[in-house]
Amino acid sequence: MGFSRQLRGIVEDAYLRAAQAEGWPGDVPDFAVERPKDTKMGDYATNIALQLARPLRRAPREIAERIAREVHAGEDFAAAEVAGAGFLNFRLTQAFHPRVLRALQDDSQGYLSSDIGRGERILLEFVSANPTGPLNVVSARAAAIGDTLGRLLRLTGHDVFTEYYVNDAGSQVENLALSILVRMQLPDGPREIPEDGYHGEYVTDLAKRFLSQAPASFSGMPREQQLSLLKAWAMAEMGRMRLATLEAYGVHFDNFFSEAAFRAGSGVDELLATFARRGILEGKEPGRRVVERAQHEEATPLLEDRDGARWLRTDLLGDDKDRVLVRSDGNYTYFLPDIGYHHGKYQRGYTRVIDLLGPDHHGYVARMRAAMEALGHAPESFQVLIVQWVRFLRGGVPQNMSKRAGETVTIDELLSDVGRDAARYFFLMRSHDTPLDFDLQLAQEESSENPVYYVQYAHARIASIRRQAGGEASTGGLSSAGADFSLLTAPEEVEILRRLGQLPEEIEEAAKALEPHRIPRMATELAQAFHSFYNKNRVLGVDPPLSAARLALAVAVGSALRELLTLLGVDAPDRM
Repeated sequence: MGFSRQLRGIVEDAYLRAAQAEGWPGDVPDFAVERPKDTKMGDYATNIALQLARPLRRAPREIAERIAREVHAGEDFAAAEVAGAGFLNFRLTQAFHPRVLRALQDDSQGYLSSDIGRGERILLEFVSANPTGPLNVVSARAAAIGDTLGRLLRLTGHDVFTEYYVNDAGSQVENLALSILVRMQLPDGPREIPEDGYHGEYVTDLAKRFLSQAPASFSGMPREQQLSLLKAWAMAEMGRMRLATLEAYGVHFDNFFSEAAFRAGSGVDELLATFARRGILEGKEPGRRVVERAQHEEATPLLEDRDGARWLRTDLLGDDKDRVLVRSDGNYTYFLPDIGYHHGKYQRGYTRVIDLLGPDHHGYVARMRAAMEALGHAPESFQVLIVQWVRFLRGGVPQNMSKRAGETVTIDELLSDVGRDAARYFFLMRSHDTPLDFDLQLAQEESSENPVYYVQYAHARIASIRRQAGGEASTGGLSSAGADFSLLTAPEEVEILRRLGQLPEEIEEAAKALEPHRIPRMATELAQAFHSFYNKNRVLGVDPPLSAARLALAVAVGSALRELLTLLGVDAPDRM
């Protein structure tokens, strides 16, 4: 619907007409169009007059009154109202009501979708948890946020590819294999789990499963052969477990990228050669840096050898210090393959890269952005959302979520405790950069205090109304087709229509800001508006034309709630 964009155009045109008449500058200033929290102040407000006060040397209210006289509001907006120190407020008319209701009846997903992304190719990476253990609740919040963000971006016209980076190279995989081997208690096998090994009960389960299918010759194999076989089996088995957990959680990835496969190829060597060829030149503009090939005598090398190690000069590109890529013993640091992996995302044709990382990765962002700039990618195209910690409560009392030695609670255990819908909804109710209190007791309640139950109940209630309407003997089955929407004048009805009308714009804003946590708020507020309407107004059993109009309103709310819940990866039940 784009009411904010529509209103911005109306206000800009009004200013230009006033400017021509008054001799004001012809450049339209930057101004905000916002939705006031208090609807008594209107549905939209703009501060253009306040922005003009200084350059025009006039009182904002005087400027607002002059612009208001030039406003041609159109059919969706009533005349402008001047309020306070000089705000221009606008109210929506009833003209848009039929369009909203018909759009939601005909194509609810199409109503909320848009093309603001214009097909922008985005690679969205999230979770990427260590593959040596079950997915736990530390990853659960990132999985819910990442999956919903992908759905949101696709709905708004972006071409999104989701990926999980499998860190299946390095010592942690060998330590897992050794830990499994210890648990097997073979006659000549090791007896001590390595210092950086794994102690959870799942390791014992893995050992039992492997022994049930291992070749008879396994116990007599040389240790290196045993470990090689175990590493390959363990990674495959953990991958199978990971897929099952994600499927139960409603999360799908387009690809799982193996670090081991990347290291086995030529990507790392090619990356080092690229850094060796490149240098950095200071741009003419203060603070601006230009990365280009070091074919220039003034170029500072990006790669330097120091004490037998190879360093990347990320300090030249906004990082707080340089970073080691290759240690003096010839081994890579974790940062080098990470750079290669992210560089490869751009090489695959993606123009924006979004990572969801934990709160212990703040320092990682600047160094990776610097590395991307060194490779010629626009630093702003690399975006990171830091997902903050979760604290679990039960009835308001903090809970220790470590049930077994060496393990935190897994996603599977959380799903068994509260279910997928509550888990995803609760994880998405707060911004990713805000710590979250997750009340397990509340998530299990079937009451209006439980936000996801409250929204789902609204959808189920509407489905029940539709079933009853179809069986109305007195009307031969009530239909909302051809309803007279002008009958919807009660304050509760107008409030629902206002919220429905603003949903497409709110979806766009959430996508632009990368803030999927706005969606639960939209769903909760719409459900609240419907419950309030339903408690004060009968849908069935009133005058047939009014009943048909209210049924159309209920159907539209049901369609919108279903689409919002689908974005969240949450079921929209017809019965509860």
